[in-house]
Amino acid sequence: MDDRTRQRQPLLNTLLEHLENRYGHLRDLLAQAADATGGQTVTLEGRTYRRLWSRVDERRVRLGGLANVRVRDLESSKHINVTHAEDAAFWEWAIVEVLRHSGVRIEEALELTHLSIRQYQRPNGEVIALLVVAPSKSDRERVIPMSAELFAVVAAIVRRHTAGGGRTIPLLSRYDPKERQSSPAMPFLFQRKIGTKHEVMSDTTVVNMLKRRCVELAEQRPGFLATSFTPHDFRRLLATDLVNSGLPIHIGAALLGHLNLQTTRGYVAVFNEDVVRHYQGFLDRRRQARPTDEYRSVTEPEWLGFEEHFDQRKVELGGCARPYGAPCQHEHSCLRCPMLTVNPKMLPRLDEIEDDLLSRRSRAAHEGWLGEVEGLDLTLTFLQQKREQSQRLTRITPVSLGMPGVRPEGPS
Repeated sequence: MDDRTRQRQPLLNTLLEHLENRYGHLRDLLAQAADATGGQTVTLEGRTYRRLWSRVDERRVRLGGLANVRVRDLESSKHINVTHAEDAAFWEWAIVEVLRHSGVRIEEALELTHLSIRQYQRPNGEVIALLVVAPSKSDRERVIPMSAELFAVVAAIVRRHTAGGGRTIPLLSRYDPKERQSSPAMPFLFQRKIGTKHEVMSDTTVVNMLKRRCVELAEQRPGFLATSFTPHDFRRLLATDLVNSGLPIHIGAALLGHLNLQTTRGYVAVFNEDVVRHYQGFLDRRRQARPTDEYRSVTEPEWLGFEEHFDQRKVELGGCARPYGAPCQHEHSCLRCPMLTVNPKMLPRLDEIEDDLLSRRSRAAHEGWLGEVEGLDLTLTFLQQKREQSQRLTRITPVSLGMPGVRPEGPS
């Protein structure tokens, strides 16, 4: 499980960015296409769509209803029901945001209702938003202080349910397959309108949502070819982030609803930087306890040799991370070498190298040099991985949005 968490942690931001961009694109497309008449075209982000209109749409409008917004992508000739696609994209984004910011189990997330949103006023008058999680695995209710990000997505869900003149969230009964019984009618947050009825989402629906998006990402991101996300992965990722950021583990256990600290420890994956930080602290403490004369000054030849090693690790695209005193063991094939760390300033140079490799591959394919084609494809794959690694390290997290009147507080 630790290895599973370590594999998914670098891919999390890519998944989140994809879900947010997809929802934003479909939301803007729906807004523009809804105002267009049948046959009229709209352009969004360089793509042109034509509004489709049929006799079924006319009949719905005559009966006082709303017609689904459907368009045709003129570039791919694909027909898109924008109304349904935008709705699905919103719920994919919303469920992932709730899971990753709260750390709740999927069953607990689907059982959240409008009544789960509470507020607490501190003695100084400050109001804090709270999320009450109903008893599930441990049969104990718990309360989570909502961060700004979690509060924002919960508020977006409530606004979506109450849009269009609705003042309250519809009351529905949810069937629990584990307990084999239906709940009383409640204003569940994760409910969708399917056809003419509202239904509470199931855990299978959420799993399939994540699977579809990971398969879609795998077409452009090689890291998703053998890796997918499940709802429980976000719980483990949050636990790891909280504890590795310095939150006391017993507080993390309370937020996750664990009765035993050992359970929480099993959720926390240790990353290399954490090992280095703790080991460095151990060395510092040990050094203070030993005689000072054991730590002699470094001689000039030793220092020059040390500097020379790091000078030799400097390459065109960045730096080599091979151990001190070790020679290059990969015949200076830097793009394919896992030791290469690309300098973000050299990303334009990567683009030039990629263009050259693509040109060479085109000629090799034309000449029928299949061995050359295979080697160039492998180099292109490593180049893309190096680019994504460099971009991931320099990515800046957007500033969170708050809500007026309430100050969400994080668990720390």
